[in-house]
Amino acid sequence: MERYLQMLRLFWSAAIASELEYRLNFIIAAISSIGSLLGSLFSLLLFYRTGYKFQGWNWEEALIILAIFTILQGLSVTFLIPNLKRIVKHIQKGTLDFVLLKPINSQFWLSTHTVSPWGIPDIIFGGLLLEYAGSKLGLGVGNYLLSIVPMVCGIIILYSLWFMLGTTSIWFVRIYSVTEVLKNLLEAGRYPMVAYPTAYRFFFTFLVPVAFLTTVPAGAILGKVENTWILGSFVLAGGLFFASIQFWRLALRYYTSASS
Repeated sequence: MERYLQMLRLFWSAAIASELEYRLNFIIAAISSIGSLLGSLFSLLLFYRTGYKFQGWNWEEALIILAIFTILQGLSVTFLIPNLKRIVKHIQKGTLDFVLLKPINSQFWLSTHTVSPWGIPDIIFGGLLLEYAGSKLGLGVGNYLLSIVPMVCGIIILYSLWFMLGTTSIWFVRIYSVTEVLKNLLEAGRYPMVAYPTAYRFFFTFLVPVAFLTTVPAGAILGKVENTWILGSFVLAGGLFFASIQFWRLALRYYTSASS
């Protein structure tokens, strides 16, 4: 474990040093994050400005979901998307061979080798929005602690989906259009699941588990979700993470080395 932590430190320090050569990008990313968040707030406000509210979710509670969605979006930009793109490039250029030859778990290397600081503004703004909404609702530290397990599970679920999608590039190589489809599906997580028709709720809960990314953690913070949902989130996260490991091993059986 200590060796892997040392590698993370080396990976991320080198990646951040490289990215910070273009510091203007951080300002652009911050402006983009503000614009995206304002757009999300405006679209949410369109529902609530006339006194309407989603069943069981008032304005501040809906902001909790939007805040969690924004944080997860920032984590995706910082950790997931940069590494997903690298998996595709390694396969296209044949440099995956060098990764597989390293004395380190290849999935770990591919999942953590780089980071992008351009998702940090989303994480910061999402955290500020979460704090604002929580203060309006009178939430305490205990409320936030209740969300730790479902939040971590949500991050694992998100990672597992992204990694398995990246793994399919061994067969299909170019998967950019598919990633856009998944990204757009995950956008549904910015609103409470009750905002969607029953068929959509079933789809976003059991087929593409968007509900476990935002609605369940938000419900845990607010104390309005049953323990069975939190347990389900834990089981789903563990199952998808295990599936990502097995799927990667299966894909490697079909990988044709650049030197073969």
